[in-house]
Amino acid sequence: MEIRDKNIDGGKAFDWGRTSGDYAKYRDIYPPEFYSRITDRGLCISGQKVLDLGTGTGVLPRNMYSCGAEWTGADIAPEQIEQAKLLSAGKNIEYIASPAEELSFPDGTFDIITACQCFWYFDHKKLAAVFHRMLKDGGCIVPLYMAWLPEEDKIAGECEKLILRYSPGWTGGGETVHPIYIPDDYNGLFELEYHDEYYLDVPFTRESWNGRLKACRGIGASLEPEQIAAWEKENMELLRNIAPEEFTIRHYGAIAVLRKK
Repeated sequence: MEIRDKNIDGGKAFDWGRTSGDYAKYRDIYPPEFYSRITDRGLCISGQKVLDLGTGTGVLPRNMYSCGAEWTGADIAPEQIEQAKLLSAGKNIEYIASPAEELSFPDGTFDIITACQCFWYFDHKKLAAVFHRMLKDGGCIVPLYMAWLPEEDKIAGECEKLILRYSPGWTGGGETVHPIYIPDDYNGLFELEYHDEYYLDVPFTRESWNGRLKACRGIGASLEPEQIAAWEKENMELLRNIAPEEFTIRHYGAIAVLRKK
């Protein structure tokens, strides 16, 4: 499903469904600490029902399944949901292809709503009250994020420059460590109970880092096939010049917990 937002990439259209194959192969990269930061807060564990918005290929539900929560994953791209179902074979996870704004569950259905790498895409004016209604008393929204740091990691910085040459309007770059932004729409309905930002060094090979980059919004989700092929050829040559076969990329992770009032 094509998405266009004037506040994202200058309004250039993108479609996560176009990159679902690479997304499934290369974007399941969160290290154990990313998940332990969630469970250490008593979140997404046994006895809880969790709705994962922007689930993509089901990375969060699949990797946290053993923690015992009952998961439902939703994503705007049907292709992402198809990949999620394939990768979740044998796991009792419900997946729904739908924009977050069109979901409808009874009042008090979920203990937790997670949103990993996607919170800024939502229509918060509409959804804040919907989230409040769908959560049980004392339930919470848990936005999550992880991003590479181009100013702190040479490989990430050089590769980001190349992305911007092919996709100059891309607004996904230039990340620095900061808390997840919580729109004012949640004031009065939720309380920001907790937030944390922390460093992560994520391991890659040249192939897997190239695949991670290709599965980003500025490349695989928005460029034409011939542009993607040209970028990939140039990116792999860049990596052969600046990176060993195996390396780590400096990232930061972030979590916020919004508790229902």
